[in-house]
Amino acid sequence: MKKKLVLKIGSSTLTAETDKISRGKIEDLARQIVELQNDYEVILVSSGAIATAKQFITINGWNKLVESKQAMAAIGQPILMQIYNEVFRDFGIKTAQCLMTYRDFEDEHARENTLNTLTTLLRHGFIPIVNENDTVAIEEIMLGDNDKLSALVAVLVEADLLVLASDIDGLFDQNPHLHKEAQHIPIVTDIDKLESAVEDKLPGGLGTGGMASKLQAAKICREKKIEMWIVNGGRQHFIVDALAGKIPFTKFTFDA
Repeated sequence: MKKKLVLKIGSSTLTAETDKISRGKIEDLARQIVELQNDYEVILVSSGAIATAKQFITINGWNKLVESKQAMAAIGQPILMQIYNEVFRDFGIKTAQCLMTYRDFEDEHARENTLNTLTTLLRHGFIPIVNENDTVAIEEIMLGDNDKLSALVAVLVEADLLVLASDIDGLFDQNPHLHKEAQHIPIVTDIDKLESAVEDKLPGGLGTGGMASKLQAAKICREKKIEMWIVNGGRQHFIVDALAGKIPFTKFTFDA
């Protein structure tokens, strides 16, 4: 039986730290998914709708007003899916869009319906591409860049592994963007001890998810003993190389 892998891709990864969606990075994702498909069923949780819209239109105050961000997300989401579809199709990967809100996880019937949809898509060889429905929900658009959403999806499908693609090689004892002497933390077994040491990167950029939101995701995974990794999505081949132990990353493990 194949393992279930939930992969969360944030805006900073999708744009390769620029102001435009990187087709090269999406091609990198597609190549890796092809390599993984013999052993894993992959669910992709992808941000990037606002970043995509910025390439085509500017709404005054988009980075300040919630409603402007929602409008930008509504513009960018179908274009983002079009890019995914075009690139993934070249690699023989079938995709499906799944837009969710937190109410989908709170209501029993909605949870069951969502799980049935994801399970059916995977059974028929489709890669579900999940994003928050930013038109009606704002939590991830404001704070988490889909970190929490990806953890909830991982719990829902009883995933074997959640991988959060970040812009650094995982968790450090200090913010490496601010402190050159910061030390990498390869394995975390006690999240609570880390919280006081977490210091998010300076404001700015396209992503909204800092390390605090990733620790929140780890706490959600801890409830169901789902292993979670933070991997540098800026590296080429980052998922496959992390699975092979070829690159540094942070692994959150919980007692079974």
